[in-house]
Amino acid sequence: MKKAALTALQVLVTAGILFLVFRDPAKRAEMAHALGEANRGWLFAGFAAYGLVEICSGVRWQLLLRVQGIVLSWARVFMLLLVGVFFNFIIPGGTGGDVVKVFYLLKETPGRRSHALLSVLVDRLIGLFALIAMAGVLIAAQWHWLLSSPEAVKFIWVALAILGGSLAALGVSFLLTGFGLIHKLPARLPGRDKLAELALAYSLYGRAWKPTVASFVLSIGAHLGYFAMFFCAAASFGATSKTPTFGELCAIMPIINTITSMPISVGGLGVREKLFQVFLGDLCGVSDAVAALMSTTGYALNLVWGLLGGLLYLFYRPSEHARLREMRAEVATLEHAVAEQEIAIETAGKETP
Repeated sequence: MKKAALTALQVLVTAGILFLVFRDPAKRAEMAHALGEANRGWLFAGFAAYGLVEICSGVRWQLLLRVQGIVLSWARVFMLLLVGVFFNFIIPGGTGGDVVKVFYLLKETPGRRSHALLSVLVDRLIGLFALIAMAGVLIAAQWHWLLSSPEAVKFIWVALAILGGSLAALGVSFLLTGFGLIHKLPARLPGRDKLAELALAYSLYGRAWKPTVASFVLSIGAHLGYFAMFFCAAASFGATSKTPTFGELCAIMPIINTITSMPISVGGLGVREKLFQVFLGDLCGVSDAVAALMSTTGYALNLVWGLLGGLLYLFYRPSEHARLREMRAEVATLEHAVAEQEIAIETAGKETP
């Protein structure tokens, strides 16, 4: 019931913001004109840029899998990644793709299920660390320019608060796991299982520092590829509008990505368009109509890759396709088992004389 209510709210918020963004007939006419003049070469470059995201993500995930002795073909890795992209679009919440990706990864790795699960957790964790690091550097580099827009400032602080809170939460989890305190947490404490998973992940990957550092570098490349996709989308309208520089867009995108990662709307749709209007309008002199169009075009380029993932899903072990509810249940059961495994290890360690 709670998930259904949240999804309904996200749909309403998305529809409401999109209505406000696209309701003006004059703006829609400006968008139609800009689309007619769009440079297809830049659009193709934007599509290719997202390919860099998946290449970096695929290599990173392979490194993390092989740390645990899991060997998966490159074809399977990229198929799972694109299937995950597809489900990120059709399942509200931003983590639906991970659930599906984990479910099918478990089918590929019998006997190594817990290690496979942790590889996905660490993959996401390193991506978050990379985003926080990039946000700090890129925002600091353009700090005075970003603060020149009073309307943008409030969103900058919101994003920094979210990133700072995420970093603090990770720091607390590291301290709890470092001192072996997870088993002392109340069994019904929300997030206890996730903390226990993190503890086991830190233990398994903490000694493999070389592939972990390489994964961090690959995450930087993946984020830059994602930013480049939106830059290409913006550059495609250069005939009818001013185009932000790649450096300017790199300073803006961590802020936008951080806010749209919150479960406010479906896939950040609507919220992203509004934020593009605020940042590109105030800081780069782009009209509201074209700024929203730049955002929607970048989203559409990403969606094409998601549709490709949907096509691959049709051919990916169709006999083992399952309902999303079944996938969530199986993944949740394994997550709890992994958490209990870590807690048992901690408890045994404390009891050993």
